[in-house]
Amino acid sequence: MSYKETAPATNFEEFEKIVRSRRSVRIYTEEKIPDDVVEKCLQMGLLAPNSSNLQPWGFYWIQNEDKKAQLIDFCFSQPTAKTASALIVCVARPHLWRANCRRMQEHFKKHEAPKSAHLYYQKIAPFMYTMGLIGELGLLKKFLFFIGGLFRPMPRHPVSFSGLQEWAVKTTALACENIMLSFRAQGYDTCPMEGFDEARVKKLLNLKYRDKVVMVISAGRRDENGIYSPTIRFDSKLFIHKI
Repeated sequence: MSYKETAPATNFEEFEKIVRSRRSVRIYTEEKIPDDVVEKCLQMGLLAPNSSNLQPWGFYWIQNEDKKAQLIDFCFSQPTAKTASALIVCVARPHLWRANCRRMQEHFKKHEAPKSAHLYYQKIAPFMYTMGLIGELGLLKKFLFFIGGLFRPMPRHPVSFSGLQEWAVKTTALACENIMLSFRAQGYDTCPMEGFDEARVKKLLNLKYRDKVVMVISAGRRDENGIYSPTIRFDSKLFIHKI
């Protein structure tokens, strides 16, 4: 391939400022976030790295006031939900791999790509992500990976519907971080909520059975009392291992 892309100059100090000032804000002011700001943040989420570029995610910006009121209730009326200017439901959608695999193949028909890329989306990706009607192909793959792994390194996952869901959740979580840092870069704040009634949220959004609500992100302008404590992090030696 002839495509080349030069990395632009960056500023670590500014990035560090954004990361360190990102806090989980529990109370926002009444200021409304402009729609174009929210849109930009969501677009930045879509630029997150994702497995095989299959983009198994969905981001639901709740603008309807009735639905927003219901979502707040389903988030147990937490202050971070009640006072938020914007609420975004972040959903892992594992079933999208098939349609997006086709979209990648269509893209390669119009743009130059190596044969290996065509092969990946025509053969390898369908093999890796197809589980069968009741998961029978996943069980077969698990057996094949185990046998093959006795002799050489092998992929081990996903080999079940739950594994496919986990695959999509990991990718969606990467996008969620992009979205939250994007809000901070524009002077607003967020809080990733895991406290919600997933069954009711899925019904509200008419989601499929295997869709997984990863988190609900609230966003707004930070109130002076919106942060409950300083950042608490344990000794980095507990988590960073140099081997």
